[in-house]
Amino acid sequence: MRIKTLFTIICCSLIASCYAQQPTDSTAEKMLVYQLGNGGWPKQLEDKSVVNYGATLTPELLAKVKATKDLHATFDNKATSREINYLVTAYKKTQNKNYLKAVEKGLDFILAAQYPNGGWPQYYPDKSLYRAEITYNDDAMINVLNILQNIATKKNDFEVVNPDYIPKAEKAVAKGIDCILKTQVKQKGILTIWAAQYDKDSMLPAKARAFEPASLSTSESAGIVRFLMGIKEPSPEVKNAITAAVKWFDTYKIAGYRFDREKGKVAALVADNTSMAWARFYDIEKNTPIFGDRDNTIKTKLEELSPERRSGYAWYGNWGQKIIEKEYPKWLASNGQK
Repeated sequence: MRIKTLFTIICCSLIASCYAQQPTDSTAEKMLVYQLGNGGWPKQLEDKSVVNYGATLTPELLAKVKATKDLHATFDNKATSREINYLVTAYKKTQNKNYLKAVEKGLDFILAAQYPNGGWPQYYPDKSLYRAEITYNDDAMINVLNILQNIATKKNDFEVVNPDYIPKAEKAVAKGIDCILKTQVKQKGILTIWAAQYDKDSMLPAKARAFEPASLSTSESAGIVRFLMGIKEPSPEVKNAITAAVKWFDTYKIAGYRFDREKGKVAALVADNTSMAWARFYDIEKNTPIFGDRDNTIKTKLEELSPERRSGYAWYGNWGQKIIEKEYPKWLASNGQK
C-alpha cells in the first residue's frame, strides 16, 4: 500500500512538473493579458496609448491594460485578427492550451460582431461615431474573413481549432461574401469597386474621419479582390465582381508614376516607368481623384490639401498593379478563363 501511495505521489509530481514546464511564447503570453472580457483585443488602451507587444509589462502598464474597457475591442489596424493569427500558430508550436482557449474566445467575439447583412463593424460593441459602419477600411473585414476562411478550409494552422467552429465559419463567410457583392458600387448599372465603409443599415457608402469621404476606395478594393480570387469554385456573381473591379482598376490606372512622400519632402506623384498608381479615393459618380482635409472639405487636387494632410496620408499607391500584372491573369488561368 505504501509503495502504491509513493508511486501515486511521484506520478502527480511528474505531471505537475511537466505542466509547470509547459512551453510558452513571450508575445502570446502578453496577448493573453491584453485580451478583453468580450474576447476581442484593443488597438489602444484606455489612455489612448497604442498596444505594443514589445513593451515590458510593468506594473504601471499592466494597470492601464486592466483599466481598458470592452468597448475598445476592435478590428481596426489588424487588432483582434493579428492576435488570433499569432496565438493559433503559437498554440501549434507549444501546445499551450491557454493560447487555443484565447483563440476560440476571440472567434466567439468575431461571430457575435457580424451583422445579419454579413458585414462587420470597425468596433464592437462600441457604436459611436463611424465605429458601427460596415468597415473595409484598412482591410478590417477582409482580415476577419480570412481567419474564418482558414477555419472552414482547415488551413494556415487553423486545423487545430475545435471542429464545431467549421459550420459557423462557413456560414459567416457566406454572409460576408454576400455583403461584399451587395456593396460593390454600381454606376448606371455597371459594377466598379468598393467604398472603405458603409452605413450598417442602408449599406450605402459612408464617410469616416473628416479626411475620409464617402468614395470609391482603391486600397480596400484591392484587398477585397484578392479575397474573392482566393475562393475555390467561385460563383458567377463572384467572377463578375472580380472581373468588373479589375476592369475599373485597369481603366483608371495612372501609368508611369509612383507616390513619393519621403520624410522631409513634399508628397507628390513622381515619374517612374516601372510603376502605376491610383488615388486612394475617387468620386463615386465621376471616378475622379478626391482628397479630404481635416476641416471636412473635399479637394480635387493633392496640392490643395493642408501641408499636414498632404504628407500625412497615403493619397496614392500602386494597390492594383500586382493584381493587373500577375494575380488576375493567374486567377483567369486557374478558373479556365482567358
